[in-house]
Amino acid sequence: MTDKWKRIVWLVVEAMLFVFVLVAVCGILLLWAGVFSTMLGIDTNDKDMNSSFAMLSEGGMAIGCVLGLWVVDYVHRHVFPQAGSNIGFALKGGHAGQLLAGIGVAGGLYAAGFLVVWLLGGIGITDVGVHPGALVRTWVFFLLVAVFEEGMCRGFLLGRMMDAGINKFAALVLSSAVFSCLHLANPGFALLPFINLLLAGVLLGSAYIYTRNLWFAIGLHWFWNWLQGPILGFEVSGNVLEGNLLTLEAPAEAVLLNGGAFGFEGSLVCTVLMVAGIGLIIRHYEKKRALAVND
Repeated sequence: MTDKWKRIVWLVVEAMLFVFVLVAVCGILLLWAGVFSTMLGIDTNDKDMNSSFAMLSEGGMAIGCVLGLWVVDYVHRHVFPQAGSNIGFALKGGHAGQLLAGIGVAGGLYAAGFLVVWLLGGIGITDVGVHPGALVRTWVFFLLVAVFEEGMCRGFLLGRMMDAGINKFAALVLSSAVFSCLHLANPGFALLPFINLLLAGVLLGSAYIYTRNLWFAIGLHWFWNWLQGPILGFEVSGNVLEGNLLTLEAPAEAVLLNGGAFGFEGSLVCTVLMVAGIGLIIRHYEKKRALAVND
């Protein structure tokens, strides 16, 4: 068996191992979360993202994902001794700043997107209310979401496809398609949200294919969701939140501007911003790589 085929076969084995660890750890932690919630009288049927049980559930998935990445990385280095450790959470070598860069990109995209939609009449602000408890809980919740989804879709799926010798851009698109399909059951999901979430996956992974580090994607994903819903008042991938800073009115006739029931991620404005963001990030890293080669 050639080395390339060995890596592809091993990718399938690693996928099975990752899913096994993720499901096992999540199952155990969610079981304990259910017991803990029952003891404290927490409603386990409350699906709101502000709920304590939602926080415990997402925490279990994030922990399971990180442990799955660690186990797969450990086994991979024994099958391919020449491969170094590459989980994607390293902070050394300037990667700590990637978290802030991701947060900055999320803030910049939403500043532009919200302003454009508002100026074009796609939304109106009907109320402003400060709910500190809800803002803090969703801030933590969306951090856990970012760690789980980025660890799974970028850290594992995208990273392992690249390790298997798949072209980085092909792997980026394939992993982004999987990321988009994870939202198929979300309220209001349709063709444009599918395209935008696929583009969002490409945006989130665009730095990873050059750095093999997750902090940029985590920062971007974390604040993209938090700014989108709890701060600006949009639905988050079709999910409605309570206790947002802004309460919005979104005219039905402006659905291509405001995204309708799916939120901003269902709008054409989001599509344009995603494409622009992808182009800028890839251009930045390609230029940086070219300079390094010339030096």
